[in-house]
Amino acid sequence: MIKTATTRIKSIDMLRGLVMVIMALDHVRLFLHYDSFFFNPLDLTQTNGTLFFTRFITHFCAPVFVFLAGTSAFLVGQRKGVKFLTSWLVKRGVWLIFLEFTIIKFAWLFKFDISYSLLQVIWVLGLGMILLAGLIHLPKRLAVAISVLIIVGHNVFDSFAPTSEVGTSIWSFLYEFKLLTYGDIKIFVAYSILPWVFIMPIGYYFGSFYLPRFESKIRAKILLQIGLGLTLTFFIIRIMNLYGDPYLWTSQDSWSYTLMSFFKVTKYPPSLLYLLITIGPSIILLALAEKWKGWIFDKLVIIGRVPMFFYIIHLYVIHLVALLFAIATGFNESDMFADLWITMQPGLKGFGFNLGVVYIIWIVLIIGLYPLCAWFNTYKSNNRDKWWLRYL
Repeated sequence: MIKTATTRIKSIDMLRGLVMVIMALDHVRLFLHYDSFFFNPLDLTQTNGTLFFTRFITHFCAPVFVFLAGTSAFLVGQRKGVKFLTSWLVKRGVWLIFLEFTIIKFAWLFKFDISYSLLQVIWVLGLGMILLAGLIHLPKRLAVAISVLIIVGHNVFDSFAPTSEVGTSIWSFLYEFKLLTYGDIKIFVAYSILPWVFIMPIGYYFGSFYLPRFESKIRAKILLQIGLGLTLTFFIIRIMNLYGDPYLWTSQDSWSYTLMSFFKVTKYPPSLLYLLITIGPSIILLALAEKWKGWIFDKLVIIGRVPMFFYIIHLYVIHLVALLFAIATGFNESDMFADLWITMQPGLKGFGFNLGVVYIIWIVLIIGLYPLCAWFNTYKSNNRDKWWLRYL
């Protein structure tokens, strides 16, 4: 599929586009599903199989997005050189963090309050790029060893709790899912620094498989072996039920709920098992996609080439649609201007639709957003001289 290091790799763009589309399903569910305002879809005491796996498949989005950001950075470095890449990673990382605190936060809340910050996937993506700008200057084996050690070993610290106030604050940013309060300032740490930022360096060196010396057939075989190896490792560790995730699976009253318990892995922060079962199958998909063609494939490629554009636009559209539905169904529109998080608004309990309607809205959303993505992709291609387009 690829002959030179400067050619766009359709399989990577396709996978990125696919996870963006799946991510949109999770966000439509979050804003418009009735149950979102009452319980977590992974709560086995209240969920059902369809809802559980609707949430589970969206687990693939964030880790794959961060992983492929590293792969894309590698390919940029091959075209532009390490010096350019270092500067580009730092500038893009700072830009993404700025977006998280401003444009993206407003999309989530429809309220701009400087006393409240959301630290989500875009902020950790930005941090990862800044870290990667330094790690690429280390010997490859050292950078990979550090990243693998943290990814594999971080669950040792699941029960660690600092005793000092300063230590607690630092640890919250490093390794907790937590709302922090400092006087009038609130910071919601949804995506902790560890181990998220160390996924990107692994993705960076994974990009070497897309160098010209790897023919498509050989690369597909290698990727399939890696993907199957990671996936098999997940099942081995999960069956042992000793390490890799703070949540241990248990036998339930039915086989379906036992299956859900088995696949209930922790995203905040991402456990070793969570990363194995998301990145492993995704690499298998990359291997299979080497030979894929077709209409759907091409559409996903287009979306995958404009991920930040899609991310920002889809959040605003979903939130606006939810606002309009809230008004139309008799809820107070002010509740859609969230203080902390949309599902924490008590006035929205009872709002929303069943999961079938959520899927229909999701499909209509993707169909509606695709022409915008296609237009922006064409605009980018025809205006490569505009430097600011690199940041979208």
